Amino acid sequence: MADTEADFVIVAFQIGGYKPCTVTDFEIPKRLGLRQTIADTLGIGGIIRGLRTVPHLWKLAEDMRAVCPEAIMLQYVNPMAINTWAIGARYPDVKQVGLCHSVQGTAYELARDLEIPLDDIRHRAAGINHMAFYLNFEARQADGSYRDLYPALRAGYQAGRIPKPSHWNARCPNKVRYEVMTHLGHFVTESSEHFAEYVPRFIKTHRPDLIDTFGIPLDEYPIRCEEQIAAWAAQAEGYARAEKIEVKKSNEYTATIMNSVVTGTPSVIYGNIPNRGFIPQLPAGAAVEVPVLVDANGLQPTTVNDIPPHLIVLMRTNVNVQELTVEALMNENREHIYHAAMLDPHTAAELDLRQIRALVDDLIVAHADWLPGWITGRKAA
Repeated sequence: MADTEADFVIVAFQIGGYKPCTVTDFEIPKRLGLRQTIADTLGIGGIIRGLRTVPHLWKLAEDMRAVCPEAIMLQYVNPMAINTWAIGARYPDVKQVGLCHSVQGTAYELARDLEIPLDDIRHRAAGINHMAFYLNFEARQADGSYRDLYPALRAGYQAGRIPKPSHWNARCPNKVRYEVMTHLGHFVTESSEHFAEYVPRFIKTHRPDLIDTFGIPLDEYPIRCEEQIAAWAAQAEGYARAEKIEVKKSNEYTATIMNSVVTGTPSVIYGNIPNRGFIPQLPAGAAVEVPVLVDANGLQPTTVNDIPPHLIVLMRTNVNVQELTVEALMNENREHIYHAAMLDPHTAAELDLRQIRALVDDLIVAHADWLPGWITGRKAA
Protein backbone atom coordinates (compact mmCIF):
# COMPACT_ATOMS: atom_id res chain seq x y z
CA MET A 1 0.00 0.00 0.00
CA ALA A 2 1.17 3.55 -0.72
CA ASP A 3 2.82 5.56 2.05
CA THR A 4 0.71 8.35 3.53
CA GLU A 5 3.67 10.69 2.93
CA ALA A 6 3.86 9.83 -0.78
CA ASP A 7 3.73 12.71 -3.24
CA PHE A 8 3.98 10.48 -6.33
CA VAL A 9 2.95 6.92 -7.17
CA ILE A 10 4.81 5.45 -10.17
CA VAL A 11 3.01 2.59 -11.89
CA ALA A 12 4.73 0.24 -14.33
CA PHE A 13 3.47 -3.33 -14.61
CA GLN A 14 2.07 -5.83 -17.07
CA ILE A 15 -0.77 -7.99 -15.82
CA GLY A 16 -0.26 -11.54 -17.05
CA GLY A 17 3.24 -10.80 -18.26
CA TYR A 18 4.76 -11.54 -21.63
CA LYS A 19 4.16 -15.22 -20.96
CA PRO A 20 1.46 -16.34 -20.98
CA CYS A 21 -0.76 -13.37 -21.71
CA THR A 22 1.00 -11.43 -24.47
CA VAL A 23 1.78 -14.63 -26.34
CA THR A 24 -1.88 -15.63 -26.05
CA ASP A 25 -2.99 -12.23 -27.40
CA PHE A 26 -1.02 -12.95 -30.58
CA GLU A 27 -1.45 -16.67 -31.09
CA ILE A 28 -5.23 -17.03 -30.74
CA PRO A 29 -6.13 -14.22 -33.20
CA LYS A 30 -3.54 -15.60 -35.61
CA ARG A 31 -5.59 -18.79 -35.94
CA LEU A 32 -8.25 -16.73 -37.72
CA GLY A 33 -5.72 -14.87 -39.84
CA LEU A 34 -5.79 -11.72 -37.67
CA ARG A 35 -2.19 -10.53 -37.53
CA GLN A 36 -0.86 -7.87 -35.16
CA THR A 37 2.38 -5.99 -34.60
CA ILE A 38 2.32 -4.80 -30.96
CA ALA A 39 -1.20 -5.56 -29.62
CA ASP A 40 -0.90 -3.49 -26.45
CA THR A 41 -2.99 -0.40 -27.20
CA LEU A 42 -5.93 -1.09 -29.49
CA GLY A 43 -7.23 -4.02 -31.49
CA ILE A 44 -8.25 -7.28 -29.91
CA GLY A 45 -4.93 -7.43 -28.04
CA GLY A 46 -5.39 -3.95 -26.56
CA ILE A 47 -8.98 -4.64 -25.53
CA ILE A 48 -8.16 -7.85 -23.70
CA ARG A 49 -5.08 -6.29 -22.13
CA GLY A 50 -7.25 -3.44 -20.85
CA LEU A 51 -9.70 -5.87 -19.28
CA ARG A 52 -6.81 -7.57 -17.47
CA THR A 53 -5.22 -4.31 -16.36
CA VAL A 54 -7.86 -1.79 -15.30
CA PRO A 55 -9.17 -3.68 -12.23
CA HIS A 56 -5.66 -3.57 -10.74
CA LEU A 57 -5.28 0.14 -11.48
CA TRP A 58 -8.64 0.71 -9.81
CA LYS A 59 -7.38 -1.05 -6.68
CA LEU A 60 -4.32 1.17 -6.66
CA ALA A 61 -6.45 4.29 -7.13
CA GLU A 62 -8.64 3.21 -4.23
CA ASP A 63 -5.56 2.83 -2.03
CA MET A 64 -4.33 6.28 -3.08
CA ARG A 65 -7.68 7.82 -2.26
CA ALA A 66 -7.48 6.26 1.21
CA VAL A 67 -3.86 6.89 2.21
CA CYS A 68 -2.30 9.54 -0.06
CA PRO A 69 -5.13 11.49 -1.70
CA GLU A 70 -2.86 14.37 -2.75
CA ALA A 71 -0.33 12.16 -4.55
CA ILE A 72 -0.04 12.12 -8.34
CA MET A 73 -0.20 8.79 -10.15
CA LEU A 74 2.47 8.67 -12.86
CA GLN A 75 1.22 5.83 -15.03
CA TYR A 76 3.37 3.91 -17.53
CA VAL A 77 0.97 1.08 -18.34
CA ASN A 78 -0.65 0.07 -21.62
CA PRO A 79 -3.29 0.27 -22.95
CA MET A 80 -2.73 3.81 -21.66
CA ALA A 81 -5.80 5.47 -23.18
CA ILE A 82 -8.17 2.81 -21.84
CA ASN A 83 -6.44 2.88 -18.45
CA THR A 84 -6.49 6.66 -18.10
CA TRP A 85 -10.15 6.89 -19.15
CA ALA A 86 -11.16 4.11 -16.77
CA ILE A 87 -9.31 5.59 -13.78
CA GLY A 88 -10.85 9.01 -14.43
CA ALA A 89 -14.33 7.52 -14.81
CA ARG A 90 -14.29 5.63 -11.52
CA TYR A 91 -11.90 7.77 -9.45
CA PRO A 92 -12.21 11.30 -10.84
CA ASP A 93 -10.64 12.77 -7.69
CA VAL A 94 -7.39 10.83 -8.03
CA LYS A 95 -4.67 12.92 -9.65
CA GLN A 96 -3.18 11.04 -12.56
CA VAL A 97 -1.28 11.36 -15.79
CA GLY A 98 -0.45 8.68 -18.34
CA LEU A 99 3.11 9.04 -19.59
CA CYS A 100 4.45 7.95 -22.96
CA HIS A 101 7.66 8.80 -24.80
CA SER A 102 6.18 8.92 -28.29
CA VAL A 103 6.04 12.72 -28.68
CA GLN A 104 9.60 13.39 -27.60
CA GLY A 105 10.91 10.19 -29.20
CA THR A 106 9.41 10.95 -32.59
CA ALA A 107 10.70 14.53 -32.45
CA TYR A 108 14.18 13.06 -32.14
CA GLU A 109 13.58 10.68 -35.07
CA LEU A 110 12.33 13.46 -37.36
CA ALA A 111 15.21 15.74 -36.41
CA ARG A 112 17.58 12.86 -37.20
CA ASP A 113 15.92 12.26 -40.59
CA LEU A 114 16.30 15.95 -41.46
CA GLU A 115 19.79 16.24 -39.93
CA ILE A 116 18.72 19.13 -37.71
CA PRO A 117 19.84 19.40 -34.05
CA LEU A 118 17.00 18.42 -31.75
CA ASP A 119 17.61 21.53 -29.64
CA ASP A 120 16.63 23.65 -32.66
CA ILE A 121 13.23 21.93 -33.02
CA ARG A 122 9.96 23.47 -31.82
CA HIS A 123 6.81 21.39 -32.00
CA ARG A 124 3.22 21.23 -30.78
CA ALA A 125 1.20 18.02 -30.76
CA ALA A 126 -2.18 16.81 -29.52
CA GLY A 127 -4.62 13.94 -29.88
CA ILE A 128 -4.97 10.63 -28.09
CA ASN A 129 -2.24 8.34 -26.86
CA HIS A 130 -0.46 6.72 -29.82
CA MET A 131 -2.54 8.81 -32.21
CA ALA A 132 -1.50 12.38 -31.53
CA PHE A 133 -0.29 14.49 -34.43
CA TYR A 134 2.25 17.28 -34.72
CA LEU A 135 0.22 20.38 -35.47
CA ASN A 136 3.45 22.33 -35.83
CA PHE A 137 6.96 21.02 -36.44
CA GLU A 138 9.51 23.77 -36.93
CA ALA A 139 13.23 24.59 -36.76
CA ARG A 140 14.79 27.72 -35.32
CA GLN A 141 16.69 29.83 -37.83
CA ALA A 142 19.79 31.98 -37.36
CA ASP A 143 17.68 35.14 -37.09
CA GLY A 144 15.51 33.65 -34.35
CA SER A 145 12.51 32.93 -36.58
CA TYR A 146 11.10 29.44 -37.14
CA ARG A 147 10.78 27.49 -40.39
CA ASP A 148 7.98 24.99 -41.05
CA LEU A 149 9.60 21.57 -41.54
CA TYR A 150 6.64 19.79 -43.10
CA PRO A 151 7.68 20.72 -46.67
CA ALA A 152 11.13 19.19 -46.02
CA LEU A 153 9.59 16.02 -44.56
CA ARG A 154 7.29 15.59 -47.55
CA ALA A 155 10.01 16.30 -50.10
CA GLY A 156 12.46 13.96 -48.40
CA TYR A 157 9.97 11.09 -48.31
CA GLN A 158 8.92 11.63 -51.92
CA ALA A 159 12.55 11.60 -53.02
CA GLY A 160 13.30 8.45 -51.01
CA ARG A 161 15.90 10.14 -48.79
CA ILE A 162 13.88 9.61 -45.64
CA PRO A 163 13.09 7.91 -43.40
CA LYS A 164 16.64 6.92 -42.62
CA PRO A 165 17.28 3.36 -41.40
CA SER A 166 16.21 2.99 -37.78
CA HIS A 167 18.84 3.87 -35.20
CA TRP A 168 17.59 1.12 -32.88
CA ASN A 169 15.55 -1.55 -34.71
CA ALA A 170 16.23 -2.60 -38.29
CA ARG A 171 12.87 -4.41 -38.45
CA CYS A 172 11.01 -1.09 -38.15
CA PRO A 173 11.73 1.19 -41.15
CA ASN A 174 9.09 3.80 -40.19
CA LYS A 175 7.50 4.09 -43.63
CA VAL A 176 3.87 3.85 -42.49
CA ARG A 177 3.89 7.22 -40.74
CA TYR A 178 5.45 9.00 -43.70
CA GLU A 179 2.81 7.51 -45.97
CA VAL A 180 0.07 8.67 -43.59
CA MET A 181 1.59 12.16 -43.51
CA THR A 182 1.58 12.26 -47.31
CA HIS A 183 -2.18 11.72 -47.40
CA LEU A 184 -3.37 13.33 -44.15
CA GLY A 185 -0.95 16.24 -43.99
CA HIS A 186 0.40 15.69 -40.46
CA PHE A 187 2.87 13.32 -38.80
CA VAL A 188 1.61 10.96 -36.10
CA THR A 189 3.64 10.67 -32.92
CA GLU A 190 3.56 6.90 -32.38
CA SER A 191 5.75 4.47 -34.31
CA SER A 192 4.87 2.96 -37.67
CA GLU A 193 4.67 -0.56 -36.26
CA HIS A 194 2.10 0.65 -33.71
CA PHE A 195 0.08 2.82 -36.08
CA ALA A 196 -0.21 0.09 -38.73
CA GLU A 197 -2.64 -1.84 -36.52
CA TYR A 198 -4.76 1.15 -35.49
CA VAL A 199 -6.22 1.61 -38.97
CA PRO A 200 -7.61 -0.77 -41.62
CA ARG A 201 -5.15 0.37 -44.30
CA PHE A 202 -1.92 -1.58 -43.92
CA ILE A 203 -2.36 -5.11 -42.51
CA LYS A 204 -4.62 -7.10 -44.83
CA THR A 205 -4.54 -10.85 -45.42
CA HIS A 206 -5.20 -10.34 -49.15
CA ARG A 207 -2.53 -7.63 -49.53
CA PRO A 208 0.85 -9.06 -48.52
CA ASP A 209 2.43 -6.48 -50.81
CA LEU A 210 1.58 -3.79 -48.25
CA ILE A 211 3.62 -5.60 -45.60
CA ASP A 212 6.62 -5.63 -47.92
CA THR A 213 6.19 -2.10 -49.26
CA PHE A 214 5.95 -0.46 -45.86
CA GLY A 215 8.13 -2.85 -43.89
CA ILE A 216 5.45 -3.73 -41.35
CA PRO A 217 6.93 -6.06 -38.69
CA LEU A 218 4.18 -8.56 -37.90
CA ASP A 219 4.55 -10.24 -34.48
CA GLU A 220 7.08 -7.55 -33.53
CA TYR A 221 6.19 -7.35 -29.85
CA PRO A 222 6.86 -11.01 -28.97
CA ILE A 223 10.20 -10.80 -30.79
CA ARG A 224 11.02 -7.56 -28.98
CA CYS A 225 10.08 -9.07 -25.62
CA GLU A 226 12.47 -11.98 -26.11
CA GLU A 227 15.26 -9.56 -27.03
CA GLN A 228 14.53 -7.32 -24.06
CA ILE A 229 14.49 -10.22 -21.61
CA ALA A 230 17.90 -11.35 -22.87
CA ALA A 231 19.22 -7.78 -22.74
CA TRP A 232 18.00 -7.32 -19.17
CA ALA A 233 19.75 -10.52 -18.10
CA ALA A 234 22.98 -9.35 -19.70
CA GLN A 235 22.57 -5.92 -18.13
CA ALA A 236 22.07 -7.44 -14.68
CA GLU A 237 25.24 -9.51 -15.09
CA GLY A 238 27.14 -6.41 -16.17
CA TYR A 239 25.90 -4.43 -13.19
CA ALA A 240 26.91 -7.23 -10.84
CA ARG A 241 30.50 -7.08 -12.13
CA ALA A 242 30.74 -3.29 -12.47
CA GLU A 243 32.72 -1.22 -9.99
CA LYS A 244 30.66 1.83 -10.91
CA ILE A 245 27.20 2.15 -12.45
CA GLU A 246 26.47 5.28 -14.45
CA VAL A 247 22.84 6.46 -14.47
CA LYS A 248 22.11 8.37 -17.66
CA LYS A 249 19.29 10.85 -18.11
CA SER A 250 16.45 9.61 -20.30
CA ASN A 251 13.71 11.43 -22.19
CA GLU A 252 11.01 10.11 -19.85
CA TYR A 253 8.94 12.72 -18.01
CA THR A 254 8.74 11.38 -14.44
CA ALA A 255 11.81 13.14 -13.03
CA THR A 256 10.82 16.37 -14.78
CA ILE A 257 7.35 16.27 -13.23
CA MET A 258 8.69 15.54 -9.76
CA ASN A 259 11.20 18.36 -9.97
CA SER A 260 8.59 20.85 -11.17
CA VAL A 261 6.05 19.97 -8.50
CA VAL A 262 8.56 19.92 -5.65
CA THR A 263 10.68 22.95 -6.61
CA GLY A 264 8.13 25.00 -8.53
CA THR A 265 10.39 25.13 -11.59
CA PRO A 266 7.93 25.12 -14.51
CA SER A 267 8.10 22.59 -17.30
CA VAL A 268 5.88 21.41 -20.17
CA ILE A 269 5.35 17.71 -20.75
CA TYR A 270 2.97 15.73 -22.95
CA GLY A 271 0.57 13.80 -20.78
CA ASN A 272 -2.56 11.68 -21.08
CA ILE A 273 -5.39 13.19 -19.07
CA PRO A 274 -9.16 12.61 -18.85
CA ASN A 275 -10.73 15.07 -21.27
CA ARG A 276 -12.39 17.96 -19.49
CA GLY A 277 -12.66 20.19 -22.51
CA PHE A 278 -8.94 20.02 -23.33
CA ILE A 279 -9.76 18.76 -26.84
CA PRO A 280 -13.35 19.97 -27.32
CA GLN A 281 -13.95 17.82 -30.41
CA LEU A 282 -13.43 14.56 -28.45
CA PRO A 283 -15.78 13.04 -25.84
CA ALA A 284 -15.71 14.18 -22.24
CA GLY A 285 -13.72 11.77 -20.10
CA ALA A 286 -11.79 10.25 -22.98
CA ALA A 287 -8.04 10.11 -22.47
CA VAL A 288 -6.43 12.90 -24.48
CA GLU A 289 -2.74 13.65 -24.97
CA VAL A 290 -1.99 17.38 -24.74
CA PRO A 291 0.77 19.72 -23.57
CA VAL A 292 0.67 19.94 -19.77
CA LEU A 293 2.21 22.74 -17.73
CA VAL A 294 3.74 21.42 -14.51
CA ASP A 295 4.80 23.54 -11.54
CA ALA A 296 4.14 23.78 -7.81
CA ASN A 297 0.41 23.81 -8.60
CA GLY A 298 0.68 20.34 -10.12
CA LEU A 299 -0.57 19.23 -13.54
CA GLN A 300 -2.27 21.92 -15.64
CA PRO A 301 -3.34 20.57 -19.04
CA THR A 302 -3.70 23.05 -21.89
CA THR A 303 -6.60 23.27 -24.31
CA VAL A 304 -6.00 22.42 -27.98
CA ASN A 305 -8.94 23.33 -30.19
CA ASP A 306 -7.36 23.53 -33.64
CA ILE A 307 -6.86 19.87 -34.58
CA PRO A 308 -8.01 19.42 -38.21
CA PRO A 309 -11.39 17.69 -38.48
CA HIS A 310 -10.16 14.71 -40.50
CA LEU A 311 -7.63 13.89 -37.78
CA ILE A 312 -10.33 14.14 -35.12
CA VAL A 313 -12.50 11.71 -37.10
CA LEU A 314 -9.57 9.29 -37.35
CA MET A 315 -9.01 9.51 -33.60
CA ARG A 316 -12.67 8.79 -32.98
CA THR A 317 -12.33 5.40 -34.69
CA ASN A 318 -9.95 4.48 -31.87
CA VAL A 319 -11.85 6.36 -29.17
CA ASN A 320 -14.94 4.27 -30.02
CA VAL A 321 -13.09 1.10 -29.05
CA GLN A 322 -11.66 2.65 -25.90
CA GLU A 323 -15.06 3.96 -24.84
CA LEU A 324 -16.80 0.62 -25.24
CA THR A 325 -14.03 -1.17 -23.34
CA VAL A 326 -14.37 1.30 -20.47
CA GLU A 327 -18.17 0.97 -20.59
CA ALA A 328 -17.80 -2.80 -20.35
CA LEU A 329 -15.61 -2.42 -17.28
CA MET A 330 -17.68 0.27 -15.58
CA ASN A 331 -20.99 -1.55 -16.05
CA GLU A 332 -19.71 -5.14 -16.03
CA ASN A 333 -21.30 -5.64 -19.43
CA ARG A 334 -19.73 -8.49 -21.40
CA GLU A 335 -21.64 -7.58 -24.56
CA HIS A 336 -19.70 -4.34 -24.81
CA ILE A 337 -16.48 -6.34 -25.08
CA TYR A 338 -17.82 -7.87 -28.29
CA HIS A 339 -18.98 -4.45 -29.46
CA ALA A 340 -15.55 -2.95 -28.87
CA ALA A 341 -13.91 -5.68 -30.92
CA MET A 342 -16.51 -5.38 -33.68
CA LEU A 343 -15.83 -1.66 -34.00
CA ASP A 344 -12.06 -1.96 -33.92
CA PRO A 345 -10.84 -0.77 -37.35
CA HIS A 346 -8.27 -3.51 -37.99
CA THR A 347 -10.27 -6.39 -36.51
CA ALA A 348 -13.44 -5.38 -38.37
CA ALA A 349 -11.54 -5.15 -41.65
CA GLU A 350 -10.32 -8.74 -41.36
CA LEU A 351 -13.04 -10.75 -39.57
CA ASP A 352 -16.81 -11.05 -39.78
CA LEU A 353 -19.11 -10.55 -36.79
CA ARG A 354 -19.38 -14.24 -35.90
CA GLN A 355 -15.63 -14.67 -36.09
CA ILE A 356 -15.10 -11.67 -33.83
CA ARG A 357 -17.54 -12.97 -31.22
CA ALA A 358 -15.90 -16.38 -31.28
CA LEU A 359 -12.45 -14.81 -31.00
CA VAL A 360 -13.46 -12.81 -27.94
CA ASP A 361 -14.89 -15.95 -26.34
CA ASP A 362 -11.69 -17.89 -27.01
CA LEU A 363 -9.53 -15.14 -25.51
CA ILE A 364 -11.73 -14.89 -22.42
CA VAL A 365 -11.37 -18.64 -21.84
CA ALA A 366 -7.60 -18.49 -22.37
CA HIS A 367 -7.21 -15.52 -20.01
CA ALA A 368 -9.72 -16.70 -17.41
CA ASP A 369 -7.17 -16.64 -14.58
CA TRP A 370 -6.38 -12.98 -15.29
CA LEU A 371 -9.86 -11.55 -15.85
CA PRO A 372 -12.64 -10.45 -13.46
CA GLY A 373 -15.30 -13.02 -12.61
CA TRP A 374 -18.09 -11.03 -14.27
CA ILE A 375 -16.35 -11.61 -17.61
CA THR A 376 -15.48 -15.28 -17.19
CA GLY A 377 -18.59 -16.32 -15.28
CA ARG A 378 -16.48 -17.56 -12.41
CA LYS A 379 -17.54 -16.74 -8.88
CA ALA A 380 -14.99 -15.28 -6.49
CA ALA A 381 -13.61 -17.76 -4.00
